[in-house]
Amino acid sequence: MVGANRWIGYGLCAIAASWLIIAGFLRGFPESTVANTAQAAKRARQSLKRREHNFGMRTSLRTAIKKVKKAIAAGDKSVAVQVLQSSTSMIDKIADKRIIHKNKASRHKSRLAAAIKAMA
Repeated sequence: MVGANRWIGYGLCAIAASWLIIAGFLRGFPESTVANTAQAAKRARQSLKRREHNFGMRTSLRTAIKKVKKAIAAGDKSVAVQVLQSSTSMIDKIADKRIIHKNKASRHKSRLAAAIKAMA
């Protein structure tokens, strides 16, 4: 039971502080990176801007998929097909920009189309 007792020597504040440091590191706060050159500073700014844009695109992808699933759950096949067509173009655009892999996009489209096809 060595693993179970590993946190006994640490205070609660030390554990909380370590989690906050890890969470900040994973979010990519700009304060955590210090650029040594102007080029590195510019690349850091561009990276954060690109990350925010990609995050928004990924969110719109999830929303498009949810819309199709909601239309399928409603039970109207013609509406579901129309929503799938609009969502398919959104999924393809996101895959073309390499925000998600093309195989992942294809997998999403295939599973949604199969779910619509299985509707009575």
